[in-house]
Amino acid sequence: MNLQLEGKRALITGSSAGLGKEIAEQLAAEGTSVVVHGRDEARAEAVAKAIREAGGAATVAIGDISTDAGADEAVTAALAEGPVDVLVNNAGVYDPAANWAGTSSAEWADIYNVNVIAGVRMIQRLVPGMRERGWGRVIQISSVTGHLPQAGQPHYAASNAARNNLAASLARELAHTGVTSNAVAAGGILVAATQRMLTDLGKENGWGDSWDEIEPHVVSNLAPNDSGRIGRPRDYAGMVAYLAGPGAGYINGTTLHVDGGWRDA
Repeated sequence: MNLQLEGKRALITGSSAGLGKEIAEQLAAEGTSVVVHGRDEARAEAVAKAIREAGGAATVAIGDISTDAGADEAVTAALAEGPVDVLVNNAGVYDPAANWAGTSSAEWADIYNVNVIAGVRMIQRLVPGMRERGWGRVIQISSVTGHLPQAGQPHYAASNAARNNLAASLARELAHTGVTSNAVAAGGILVAATQRMLTDLGKENGWGDSWDEIEPHVVSNLAPNDSGRIGRPRDYAGMVAYLAGPGAGYINGTTLHVDGGWRDA
């Protein structure tokens, strides 16, 4: 399917690894010129180099977007070779061990800064240009926890609910401008670090010795969903690529749940 992304430029925050890397690769495969963002120049450049070697177009923007100065640095680099048409606010953090009793107010503030305000920084710097040009896409990556919070990771769940709300509010702000704003609420994301952690957990609980044996138990115990597996990065990257294109122009102000049919129980 031709998503008509040729000639567009996209900045994907936190794209030097994991889901962000997959999104950058998918958009590049669709003809988008991508800006790979991260805080580690070597890692970001490695992703960009691989995209270029595969025939795509990619540059790098380095900056810690949890600060105003870092956001300025990243945006300056992103705009060096042309305007940004698509902003994917993917960068975020979480702590699977966090709970109500042991999470300080400072930790609540820190995760809100990274998961929500960092995205606002990028919006404030890049969306005015989209509005002026009469076309753009802003996509927040959030989590199923934003609408199905559990007892654990309360600050993470709250930050994702905020991301979804932010996407809707921005759409109202950008009404009739040609710029859309949406969120993708992801279920579990099976990146390498997550698979290692869950494999160790599975072995500790006697769920098996290999990932193929352990995954069904992880789903039933930790991530109940109707698809019966943990989401792969490609599952989310494909949706982001669709939302980034002209064909998604009538999808606006919504949160799309890409979570395998995640159930509350």
